[in-house]
Amino acid sequence: MRLTVIGMGYLGATHAACMAEFGHEVLGVERNPDRLAKLKDGEVPFYEPGLPELLKRHIDSGRLHVTDSYDAAASWGEVFFIAVGTPQKRGENAADLCYVDAVIEELVPLLEHDALILGKSTVPVGTAQRLADRANELAKDVHVEVAWNPEFLREGFAIQDTIHPDRLVLGQFAGGGAEAVTREIYAPIIEEGTPFIVTDTATAELVKASANAFLATKISFINAIAEVCSAAGADVSALADAIGYDPRIGRKFLNAGIGFGGGCLPKDIRAFMARAGELGAAQALTFLREVDNVNMRRRTRMVEVAREACGGSLVGVNVAILGAAFKPESDDVRDSPALNVAGQIQLQGASVTVYDPKANPNSRAIFPTLSYAESTLEACDHADVVLVLTEWAEFRELNPYDLNSVVRQRIVIDGRLCLDKAQWQSAGWTYFT
Repeated sequence: MRLTVIGMGYLGATHAACMAEFGHEVLGVERNPDRLAKLKDGEVPFYEPGLPELLKRHIDSGRLHVTDSYDAAASWGEVFFIAVGTPQKRGENAADLCYVDAVIEELVPLLEHDALILGKSTVPVGTAQRLADRANELAKDVHVEVAWNPEFLREGFAIQDTIHPDRLVLGQFAGGGAEAVTREIYAPIIEEGTPFIVTDTATAELVKASANAFLATKISFINAIAEVCSAAGADVSALADAIGYDPRIGRKFLNAGIGFGGGCLPKDIRAFMARAGELGAAQALTFLREVDNVNMRRRTRMVEVAREACGGSLVGVNVAILGAAFKPESDDVRDSPALNVAGQIQLQGASVTVYDPKANPNSRAIFPTLSYAESTLEACDHADVVLVLTEWAEFRELNPYDLNSVVRQRIVIDGRLCLDKAQWQSAGWTYFT
């Protein structure tokens, strides 16, 4: 089939490349000139394992094209994926839907044939209905159907999650034809037995919001328990292992630490709360406020631990921060707990040096006043305290003896509980969490 993907950021570029991998002819639409130029050369303007090779292969083969023209998009095919961003509004919890709205406003008046618009962007419930109503107003003697097909990508595993997802969800309006077309698009996925859930658009929109809210709640739950464990002298990692054996609970997302960040969970749970308030159901999601509070409190607590480890003051202390991305296998520093902690520590008078295997450039753009190193050893040079804040494999596998002659003091703070405590202590380090 001929498919159009509008918005070639993290979600769109991944989806476009994977659809080309399935054999479809794909046109990607990107209005950012710098990003567009890189994509045309087969380059990915962000870090995602395996994606540069996949995208370049299909750019070179001619199965994937990119453009900034909505005119070209309108005439390309009959199926359009919306993959633009839905950031948090400035000064509000609600999602900013201006980019989603712009797709309908610019694309639909140009259509000269019937079309199916499949939304993949994460949006508040009711958005599909509003967009469908607007599309009907703008359409010129053609039928435009809007349906919603939410994404469930994990950064670092985006290709796997697109080609071999754990489920497909489609929300369509009664009497629509989206299901048949969507089944054809995703035939290779459905044939391998992936559950395909067809429902109304409101439910599909709420599936994504609810999934992210649940994951955020699980992370904040174990971090709240970590505070109790700290007060009681208990081991939160052992506790998580023990309760994780219960199949009703599971071990995933029960890793205590400095909390979640990135471009999805924080803004999505806030948008969920905002939309519930608009619908008159604000009380149903009041617990998410505490989920958010626990998450943010973990960052402040990490700064307090660093200050206590350094004798009660961070003034004049050399601090090494290992990790800046919000998670490993990503260069995404949006709402990064690691960078937030680094910034807070610097404000308390410390000299802070950050090293991340992939996120240094993005970090420097947001926090140019921090110092940046090109290796772990460089970051730890003459450090009084080392904080591990993103669980990259190279940090998890660090040999503390390699740092003994580099640092000024052997103090490590394991902000992700990813280090071997006994190994570090046997190497003469004072270990904090």
